[in-house]
Amino acid sequence: MANDLGFKCSCCGEHHAELPMNYSTMAPDVWDQGYADDPDSMLSSDQCVIKGQHYFIKGLIEIPVIGGEDSFSWGVWVSLSRDSFARALEVWNTPGREAEKPYFGWLTTELSLYSPSTLNLKTNAHTRPIGQRPFIELEPTDHPLAVDQRVGITQDRVREIAEAVLHPESGNANA
Repeated sequence: MANDLGFKCSCCGEHHAELPMNYSTMAPDVWDQGYADDPDSMLSSDQCVIKGQHYFIKGLIEIPVIGGEDSFSWGVWVSLSRDSFARALEVWNTPGREAEKPYFGWLTTELSLYSPSTLNLKTNAHTRPIGQRPFIELEPTDHPLAVDQRVGITQDRVREIAEAVLHPESGNANA
């Protein structure tokens, strides 16, 4: 498996022991640390509420890696309506929750390796069994991230992403 071999970084020339197959963000892009003291706001590893008016869940955009067994994933946040968020919370720890219909949402994570912006791409959040983050399905548009999700990326692209994330100062945008 290529992950076990790591990769030689074209930015720093070093050999990195592992080729990361996922990256994740800690909060929706609209989260500000100032909300932490607001009683109507909360941020956990899976859910976020801002001022009792904006609701988010964390999920995974999974991208097949062409010619490999692995998939690559972005841990991202999507906004949900109040009703969808309430329903997601209601079944959060319920066995069989994966039978839920997908929740419509808007991507609220900027993945700056992609242009144009990934903010506000249309999504469907598919609930999975307890302990698994939702699968985030992007609307099938011509946006490069949506295309990647549909057709996959090469191992070389995974390496390019790793280099850009590890070395944002090299001119590559970070994720």
